[in-house]
Amino acid sequence: MTLSAADVTAIVVSFDSAEVLPSCLAALAGEGVAAIVVDNASGDASAEVAAQHGARVLSNARNEGYGRANNRGVRAAVTPFVLIVNPDLEIQPGAVSALLAAAKAYPDAAAFAPRLVEPSGRVFLQPRSLLSPDHLNRAARITLPEGDACLPFLSGACLLLRREIFLALGGFDPAIFLFYEDDDLCRRLRDAGHALIHVDGASARHGRGRSSAPSPQRRFTARWHLAWSEYHMARKWGLPVPGLSKTIENAAKAIGYGLILNQDKMYAHAGSVAGALAARAGQSALARQELNEAEVIA
Repeated sequence: MTLSAADVTAIVVSFDSAEVLPSCLAALAGEGVAAIVVDNASGDASAEVAAQHGARVLSNARNEGYGRANNRGVRAAVTPFVLIVNPDLEIQPGAVSALLAAAKAYPDAAAFAPRLVEPSGRVFLQPRSLLSPDHLNRAARITLPEGDACLPFLSGACLLLRREIFLALGGFDPAIFLFYEDDDLCRRLRDAGHALIHVDGASARHGRGRSSAPSPQRRFTARWHLAWSEYHMARKWGLPVPGLSKTIENAAKAIGYGLILNQDKMYAHAGSVAGALAARAGQSALARQELNEAEVIA
């Protein structure tokens, strides 16, 4: 079986990502990969920029969150493979061919990720997770694989997936608005008997955090969802929930940063407190965003 870029559709979720989308989409076009951009009700020109660069645009009336928007994009694709791509990521020449070669070489694997190179030149690898085995989380340092490697977790920043398997497992957990969607998916893929492959011959440049412009309110929201999703993962997978001491510590830090007028860090720690308290009270992340429990399909 010969695989080519025509067998792949890139799914890019945008939220005020107009600044970084041109480079992301140009890199995909250079690899011959068609793109679907799912726009999460951006306040900037993300949808227009995506259309100008040849992407098919699916516009959500509200910000549906990262995983739910990706699920919509994957459902709209018709190719056997989908490539989940963050908007602040640029796939490098030859990466798609290398990922597809790995897919052919490892038929029992369902997910394939390239080396993610950050602006500093550091290669990002993600073996640590709330759902990782303890010995991996305790490792003092992370050793980069020499060649392809089967790993317990892969980053969702750039992930080639067999579309049918992804959909059969229900896609990303639709209860999550933001954070740990990729950890959860990797765990479910492994539990279903599918390997996850780090493809050393494929590379992508990742801006990390440049998908949308930062602001104190966005930091609050991001940290709210990070804290909430930690509780959700713990309960879903039968792990100990985060202790109340962590919430108290974040509350103290929020007060401290407020006293010295450091607004960014004050909002970040306050968001962690609010998210943890909401999770303890049983509030859903979707209710916080005023979203329906059912995913948007249209």
